[in-house]
Formats: sequence, C-alpha cells, structure tokens
Amino acid sequence: MDKGKIIGDKIKNYRQDKNLTIEQVAEMSSLSVAQIQAIEEGKVMTSLTPLLKVSRALGVRLGTFLDDVQSQGPVVSRSGSRDSVVSYFSESSGRSLIYEALAASKCGRAMEPMIVTLHGDDTNEMVSNHEGEEFFYVLEGEIHVDYGKETFVLKKGDSIYFDSIVSHRVKVDSGKEAKALVVSYMP
Repeated sequence: MDKGKIIGDKIKNYRQDKNLTIEQVAEMSSLSVAQIQAIEEGKVMTSLTPLLKVSRALGVRLGTFLDDVQSQGPVVSRSGSRDSVVSYFSESSGRSLIYEALAASKCGRAMEPMIVTLHGDDTNEMVSNHEGEEFFYVLEGEIHVDYGKETFVLKKGDSIYFDSIVSHRVKVDSGKEAKALVVSYMP
C-alpha cells in the first residue's frame, strides 16, 4: 500500500476515534478542509508542517503517522535496510523532500530522528513554527535556514539547534540537493 494512503488512513482513524469531523480538524490545525480530505484520501503527500499541525490537532505525536511496528527497547537502524522512507512533493514550490525515519519502531519516543533529503526550488517555501526544538546536521550540500529575521547558510559538517516556536524555514537553492540528519523534539 502507498505510504500516503497509509498515513491518510491513520489520520482518518485517529480523527474518527476522537469523534472529530474533518471540519473540526481543519479548524484546529489551521488547514483547509480540502487539504485534510486530500491527506486522508492519500491523494497528496504533505510536508512535515501540515502533518505536524494535524498531529497536534489530534493530540498525537508526529511519529504516530509514520510508525509501523512498535518496540519498547532500543531500535537499531542499519544503513541500506530502512523501511520508513516517505517522499513528499509540493507542486506549489516544485520542491521534494525525502524523510528517512531512523526510529519509526520506537514507541513512546519524544524525539524524531531522520535523514532528510531536500531537492528543488527555494521559492514559495512555507514558514513553520511549532512547539519543540530541532537539530540539523548537514551531511551533503548546502542548506539555508531562515530563523526569525536571520538566515544561516550551513554546509557539510555544520549544524544548527533551535527552538522551533520561532518562525523558521529550511530550504536549498534552486536545482540543488542537500541531505541532513534532523532530530525534532516535540513535547
């Protein structure tokens, strides 16, 4: 089954379990009804920001939608054998992202470690702000992080740790690609 459809089904199930309508989730998440419907139906693969807003509206961790099997103990993620890879493409920005979860099977986690590959255009990027903290370590390429009124240019080996309640945007130059280890913490 398509990852987008799996995520959409999980969102729909959580929404229905909480006796919420699509309209209520749209209002609580500041997303449109059409966007929630498209996500639930697996018609679009949304970026992390809308997914985070939906998770907050439903009162669950972001990873809840990306998790497959749950494990209480340590989780080992081996190179070349990771199943939890989700790709997103935004038609409005022409940008694609690939999220490779590193601990999808760890239940009850407070952090979301992942490898993120960014491609595409640096225009029309969505600004994000939410509870928690984020850490980026650049593995390949160059990443631009707009944080509040500042812009940081990070190259291979550079890192940034920030409070994600401050408006931020992560992007790469048009036609370029970058890869980063990202760890998000959301209380």
